[in-house]
Amino acid sequence: QVQLVESGGGLVQAGGSLRLSCVASGSIFSLNTMGWYRQAPGKQRELVARISTRGTTTYADSVKGRFTISRDNAKKTVSLQMNSLKPEDTAVYYCNANLAISKWTRGDDYWGQGTQVTVSS
Repeated sequence: QVQLVESGGGLVQAGGSLRLSCVASGSIFSLNTMGWYRQAPGKQRELVARISTRGTTTYADSVKGRFTISRDNAKKTVSLQMNSLKPEDTAVYYCNANLAISKWTRGDDYWGQGTQVTVSS
């Protein structure tokens, strides 16, 4: 049983900061790419940031320079530091991880339950 548990969401004023964290647990042989996605009301889910096993990062243009993704392979965690938050960042944020549960299985995508981030103007 694999679980991704997110924390750190909440309500913040524009210009403020939040740090989201996600911990993977359960039967995990290897963690591959991990990332954060978000979905705002009436919008499609979009990639916010992702990070490879070796630390290569990708960011959505809308968050470049404001958000930083990081991971701790030993702790099986991925974090998203969000600075200079804007009202348009308001969304449900989802943790994603591609992982294999054993050396014999392929890597599959797993998702956290989502955490609400609300930025007030």
